[in-house]
Amino acid sequence: MFTFEEKLFNKDVMSLDTYIMFKLKERTDELKDELTKKNRAPISLSMGAPTMMPPKKLLERVKELMDEPNIHLYATPRGELYFREAIAKRMKNRFGVDLDPVNEIFSLIGSKEGIAHLIRFLTTQKEDKFEKDIFMVPDPCYASYLQIIKCSGGYAYPVPLTPENDFKPDMEEYFHKLKEEGFNPDKVKAVIINFPNNPMGIGTTKEYVQSVVDFCRKHQILLISDAAYCDLYFAEDEKPFSVFELKGAKDIAVEFHSFSKPYAITGWRLGWVCGNAAVVQRLGKGKSTIDNGIFKVLQKACAEILNDPEGDEYIKQGNLGYRRKQEIMIKGFRELGWDIPDDKISHTTFYLWLPIPKRFNSAYEFCEAVLEKSGIVLVPGNAFGEHGEGYFRLSFVCSDEQLREVIDRLKADGFSYN
Repeated sequence: MFTFEEKLFNKDVMSLDTYIMFKLKERTDELKDELTKKNRAPISLSMGAPTMMPPKKLLERVKELMDEPNIHLYATPRGELYFREAIAKRMKNRFGVDLDPVNEIFSLIGSKEGIAHLIRFLTTQKEDKFEKDIFMVPDPCYASYLQIIKCSGGYAYPVPLTPENDFKPDMEEYFHKLKEEGFNPDKVKAVIINFPNNPMGIGTTKEYVQSVVDFCRKHQILLISDAAYCDLYFAEDEKPFSVFELKGAKDIAVEFHSFSKPYAITGWRLGWVCGNAAVVQRLGKGKSTIDNGIFKVLQKACAEILNDPEGDEYIKQGNLGYRRKQEIMIKGFRELGWDIPDDKISHTTFYLWLPIPKRFNSAYEFCEAVLEKSGIVLVPGNAFGEHGEGYFRLSFVCSDEQLREVIDRLKADGFSYN
């Protein structure tokens, strides 16, 4: 007997759970009063969201633009031309990449929305697991990839990122492996890469990504590059790059960018997709039936900050702050017994990816214990894929004082590594 809900929604949507970050918030809210009474008011290190104020110039410009005539009217879904031209200029200045603002750039209501719609548009729903459209995804990966693919009716085929393969998996090896497992290689629609990486915070090399580009060109597979963290770095020799700096990438790739992280405007929801014109335009046609574009006040203000020296200085100062926060956390976890070699530290993003203490049986068990006893919200690694089991992720986005308090609580409450 089906429930009313089951009669309405497809089984893939019915199988979805609340997104991990919101589940953690719900659990934290349940414990908040109890934790506060014992001097362990929750400190969240879960969500990857900057906490500082956006650039002052950006905020002031938004206020000014509110009075501009007709600024409140519908925007074009593709993004106003001045917005796309500013993006093209930014891509040229930042990466040395030439993009046509008319055909190779399209605005997004946040990069997550764009990725979700692209996957949805690429997927034809099938019941049989072996007939589903396949997306080769990193494991561990941004948790939303898995949910988006699942509710779109596709199949997320894991490509492990591990120390054993130096976080550079051989795509041909896993392409061959999926065929051996009974999957149809013709069903592989896309490969997703995400560097700098969420959840591990690692970068990669141009040589490795060139090999992925070559793989996708050989097999005529779409390459989806999620570059949401490309401006979060604090070592010049680890400066992230665009996939379009590589030979042949435009033949098969699109890249997603976000304003959320570099300018601390996660709630404003702005981003863009760029690259292969046919894919960008087809995604855009689908989006034109779904939304009516980004509020023009935000488009105009953000178009201006993209290539403004004040915007660049804001990003620079933010990254210096993240470097300091990373140093606080690494020093603290080393004092707690974690072995964190200097040559294994990535100087990108605001994440730390660390193993759980050996006395715990699972990442969930460790994170739940830390929350219940110390009021610190961490994310269990297996929320990001099977290869995340045994690890946890933390975001060092709160104040320096709160980060030091985290270390003090872990010491006081007995959460050492050994």
